[in-house]
Amino acid sequence: MERTAGRREIVIGLVDGPIDMGNANLTTEAVREIATQATGRTGACSLPRSNSCRHGTFVAGILAAKRGSDAPAICPGCTLLLRPIFTEEQSPDSTPATTARDLAEAITEVVRAGANVVNLSCQLLRGSAGADRDLDDAFDYAASRGALCIAAAGNEGSLGSSAITRHQWVIPVAACDRAGRPAETSNLGHSIGRRGLLAPGEGIRSLGPENEDFSVGGTSAAAAFVAGAAALMWSEFPNAIAADIWQALNLSQVLRRTSIVPPLLNAWRSYQWLLSVSSRSQTS
Repeated sequence: MERTAGRREIVIGLVDGPIDMGNANLTTEAVREIATQATGRTGACSLPRSNSCRHGTFVAGILAAKRGSDAPAICPGCTLLLRPIFTEEQSPDSTPATTARDLAEAITEVVRAGANVVNLSCQLLRGSAGADRDLDDAFDYAASRGALCIAAAGNEGSLGSSAITRHQWVIPVAACDRAGRPAETSNLGHSIGRRGLLAPGEGIRSLGPENEDFSVGGTSAAAAFVAGAAALMWSEFPNAIAADIWQALNLSQVLRRTSIVPPLLNAWRSYQWLLSVSSRSQTS
């Protein structure tokens, strides 16, 4: 973050809830929207107090808040491509969730629109037959187009995988506390341990609707830290391909992982690895 705020040509596809576009601390010039004709949803909140709006605005603040605000503001220089996946509900207790089929459609749309990194943090509802296959196809499509997929592992405190985290191209992200230990509520499992990362997910402060900041934890925040780190590294090495960024994030893949707990994100070490690879390619 001291080196760069990101490049505008590096695009993060935010598949989440709508966001409060009127928040004074959001870098609105970084935001693009995809409005779907089928649902009529846009990237802006219509019900600012809904959980969908709070969730989307919070994650957007981690990535694209203005530097100097209370939010992490990891990469406001990059482009944030909004594709709302959650409907806004009147009940403040409703949990933002979607079907596998709708999620697959959203992933495909943001990749087709030019996303380099896709940020996913959602709870899956039970979908129709074949929906998991649709999701696999969407991740395959992202891989073929060179778009990284970063996904929150979930906050049920369970062991296992999901239709999202078990795909080989997805980097699942578990949450850790301030000491770097896995959060009690964070999901863990073999696919998360083998291909995933730990990232900050305790007491993270970010943007909320109507200019109110708030603090929360969980894997949604953690996933945004990894997506933001990937975007910053890609901004520093714009000629890198998705596989380079993936390998830089997963440097411990040189040794086969057996733990259900993934290693902690180390963005500086990943940057140094990319720097060494770039230097070798320039001299060869």
